Amino acid sequence: MSELTEKKPESTEEPMKEDDTSLTPSKFLHTILGRPVSVSLSTSTEYKGILSCLDGYMNIAMEQCEEYEGGQLKSKFGDVFIRGNNVMYIATEKKMK
Repeated sequence: MSELTEKKPESTEEPMKEDDTSLTPSKFLHTILGRPVSVSLSTSTEYKGILSCLDGYMNIAMEQCEEYEGGQLKSKFGDVFIRGNNVMYIATEKKMK
């Protein structure tokens, strides 16, 4: 089993620039740990919350998570684990509601 990458309490890295195209997908994912994200699944379900950790298989753990179907809020969860083979994409959110 691969190791999970957990968010760090305090980031010493520079903030991510939205126009920075030099980031590899792996580096991008590590820069958004601890940030608000939107995760879209192959089932058209979307989860919005704080990205707390991920691994090389794209398995994702999120905190303060909300589940949306068809753009409508369906459920709120404290913590969510999403199996990586269901993930279509991960996008950063400007801010949490």
